[in-house]
Amino acid sequence: MLERLKSKGSYPIIFLTLIVLISVSLLLYINTFTSEIVEDQNQAKIKGALEQIFPELTRFEENEGISIIYKGDSIVGYTFETSRNGYSGAIDILVGINKDYTIRDVAILSHTETPGLGSRITEEKFTGQFISLDSGNIALSKDGGKIDAITGATISSRAVTEAIQEKMIEIIEKLSN
Repeated sequence: MLERLKSKGSYPIIFLTLIVLISVSLLLYINTFTSEIVEDQNQAKIKGALEQIFPELTRFEENEGISIIYKGDSIVGYTFETSRNGYSGAIDILVGINKDYTIRDVAILSHTETPGLGSRITEEKFTGQFISLDSGNIALSKDGGKIDAITGATISSRAVTEAIQEKMIEIIEKLSN
């Protein structure tokens, strides 16, 4: 039978199909174990960022993309994630806001910006400018806001400020209702 398959030219097709099926099966099997580990690591990263923004955090609850931060039984603030494409790709941001809807702190969760230039969006000198601002003041100074762009990285700076401002307005509307 093997000789007959080889003579008709279908042997390579059957052989490659079997290899692909075995490979896909192995990948799916491995994924069932690793997906839980990856999710746990992502949750630990987010919890660490939440604790950085709200050191007094005792617990938090997720509600429609908003994390409600508690100290004991009292709400001390809220966090949300937002994302925007910068110069080199997506910039993922975690923003903490106080109960009066001013920014408590900003954490850049991930980015692919140019090292030494756009990557400076992660520095305290840039992210610290957002602290205590309300949504009306979040824009680059050249656009009428209070945020100074990073020299040579205006696209990255603008991506961060626009992402935060737009999402913050949306979140405040949700929380006010």
